[in-house]
Amino acid sequence: MLIFLYIIFCVHDEEEEETRGLLLPLYRADTSLHPSLSLSLSLSLIIQYSEEERPGNPSLLACFFSALPDNPEAAMDNGRDPTEEASDDSSQTVKQGIQDRSKRVAKTKEIISKQANQTKQILSKQAVKIAKQAEEHERFINKITHFFGVLGSGGFCFLLGARPQDIPYVYCFFYVTFVPLRWIYYRFKKWHYYLLDFCYYANTIFLVDLLLYPKNEKLFMICFSFAEGPLAWALIIWRCSLVFSSVDKIISVLIHLLPGLVFFTIRWWNPTTFAAMHPEGTAKRVSWPYVEDKSYLWTWLFLVPLFVYTLWQILYFLIVNVLRRQRLLRDPEVMTSYRELSKKAQKANNIWWRLSGILGDQNRMLMFIVLQAIFSVATMALTVPIFLSYRLSVVFQILKVSATVWNGASFLLDVMPRQVILKEKLKSERGTAAAQPQQDQPTESDSPTKVENSSEGDES
Repeated sequence: MLIFLYIIFCVHDEEEEETRGLLLPLYRADTSLHPSLSLSLSLSLIIQYSEEERPGNPSLLACFFSALPDNPEAAMDNGRDPTEEASDDSSQTVKQGIQDRSKRVAKTKEIISKQANQTKQILSKQAVKIAKQAEEHERFINKITHFFGVLGSGGFCFLLGARPQDIPYVYCFFYVTFVPLRWIYYRFKKWHYYLLDFCYYANTIFLVDLLLYPKNEKLFMICFSFAEGPLAWALIIWRCSLVFSSVDKIISVLIHLLPGLVFFTIRWWNPTTFAAMHPEGTAKRVSWPYVEDKSYLWTWLFLVPLFVYTLWQILYFLIVNVLRRQRLLRDPEVMTSYRELSKKAQKANNIWWRLSGILGDQNRMLMFIVLQAIFSVATMALTVPIFLSYRLSVVFQILKVSATVWNGASFLLDVMPRQVILKEKLKSERGTAAAQPQQDQPTESDSPTKVENSSEGDES
């Protein structure tokens, strides 16, 4: 470019415009050509143009060579290839695009995090509001609950005999409807860590089996082991009570009782699976459940469920005792299963409290884990004979229902009257405490102004 500017300014004759008109197109092309190619073209054009003598004008060739630098190679090296400039520009554009994209991603994450926190706060506030309203109308809600509880139990018994194949769908409807309501209630009571218990973990697996893999034989046997093992025996050991006037107790009973009834109907009463049973003394069965090979049964009714249970126990310990440990230490009102069991066992001073203290008070948590593991191993082992015997299965279902009804009767006659008396006592104490400040306030006769006026009158 400098060469052509110099040549143009060297031309001073009357044909200056003609010369510039010849050189300017080449100058425009020079910016898009490689430097070496541009130089060769320029030189050939100038030589051709210089052959025509123009008196009084300096030679264009001389002007051209006078414009050349002393070190052409250095000058050529200093010139940059347009392709290199374009590549630099493209790399800068790519870097800028990556930076902009990372900024947009960070901004999107921040917005999502804020929205999640806002949603969590809204749900927590709504949970507290619903729970408070429920407490205000407790008696009316108990009447409604008792009414629908009795009717619902009768309808369930009818459906159990008329259409046993529909019982799994009833259970799925119950779980997806009432468990979220329980979360709302437990969130208000600071009991939401109960939802990490094994019963909810197992019920989630039941839901996956019934809705997504209803014909998976191995998953069915794992679910049968959980339903007729730890969940079923928890009804008896932990004394779950069937009380129709309490939504919380009804849900607790159904979470432990319904899965066993569901898999009992699938195992023995469902027309599809019942037709595929392998009768004794005949050829091998056509389809599942496979009951001939005992090692197969022990694998999928005991060993694999035990492994799944161990996985839950590890996750529970990490969440409650590691990740949320500081949160639980800051707020002793937040309840977990271990806290509840420890409190009840200590109050009753029963065998569970004495067994958990074998290794000292500092290791009671570890002992509770060991005792629960022993309980799970024993109850899972009992599912194998229950799976093989129809009569034993029927007797076990009757035992579970009878235990919950008996515990419910004990609660209504022994526990509930004491709770009613305690609630009435607390209400009366609150009313007395609210009326006490009003009595303590100074009346008009005792006001400082009147006292001062009376003293002034006495002095006069």
